[in-house]
Amino acid sequence: MDVETQQAALDALHDDPGDLPVFRARFEHNGSPRYMLYTIKKFGFDHDHGFHLDVQLVSDELEGGVETVEAKLQDGDADLIDIDYISTARERAEGAPIVAFHPYGRTVGGLVVPEDSPIEGLEDLRGKRLGVVRRLDKNWILTRAACREFHDFDPDEEATPVEAGSKVGLTEMLQEGEVDGIFQFWPIVPEITETGPYREAFPVSDLVQRLSGTENKLPISTFLTSEEYFEGNPQAIRGFKRAYGEAVDQLRSDDELWETIGDELMYENDPAVIRAVRDGWRDMVVADWDEETVEGMGRLFDHLLEVAGEEAIGVDHLPEGLFRLEAPE
Repeated sequence: MDVETQQAALDALHDDPGDLPVFRARFEHNGSPRYMLYTIKKFGFDHDHGFHLDVQLVSDELEGGVETVEAKLQDGDADLIDIDYISTARERAEGAPIVAFHPYGRTVGGLVVPEDSPIEGLEDLRGKRLGVVRRLDKNWILTRAACREFHDFDPDEEATPVEAGSKVGLTEMLQEGEVDGIFQFWPIVPEITETGPYREAFPVSDLVQRLSGTENKLPISTFLTSEEYFEGNPQAIRGFKRAYGEAVDQLRSDDELWETIGDELMYENDPAVIRAVRDGWRDMVVADWDEETVEGMGRLFDHLLEVAGEEAIGVDHLPEGLFRLEAPE
């Protein structure tokens, strides 16, 4: 399964936008939001709710030090992307006119190691070579914070992080034995562990909950748009929120849909992988948010800032106007 094949499956669902406002969605070809976007298009939830969703899959590599989807939004080539809210805060603090208008989910990853690895938990990371997409990746920041908070060491100093630059590069690092483990993103973890001699030492989502001090599921990743699009296209913003809710309901209840998604969009069309990704997605996704959710996200950010420091996170505060819970009238 390559990017072109996945894009062809989405293109087959693209219909005439007519007079509807167009929402240009640009998402990574190996990221889990593509399952939700496919569902919106397959069932026509976008047109049902008064907007036209145009989906294109893009590279997960970096452009000028930021993820491709970020670059496309900032360059005006996209209206809708998703990234973690720490990266969003960092970019907004540096002047990017972007806003987070809806939650996506607890989109962190897990530490994947060879089956015979001695690594079982955070305390075993000292002295190890660990693959990351980049050192500002959320999985690495959360791991650093947890190690400092619970085990009194910083793996950025007592281990060796190795930047891969992409999720594909991360998997190749592990398979070629260049590192002792990789912090891979959650949808790709089953593709590795269900098909090769690897296992997940621990999920980073556990660290999120331990660091936040709450049992409430907190979204790490949010949907972003530009301030200009947010203010100028309230119909599309409101429509996307409603279409997203319907897609989440469908993906939570429809097992046959996941079989179709496996055929159309997954790199490993193995029933065990499909089931693992399906169950992981259902556990990860956040359907909606409110002020209490945002307050919890702020507490987690403050904790990460206190433990990992501004240098690791890249920003010292959540900028004003970052989160927009309600669509404009």
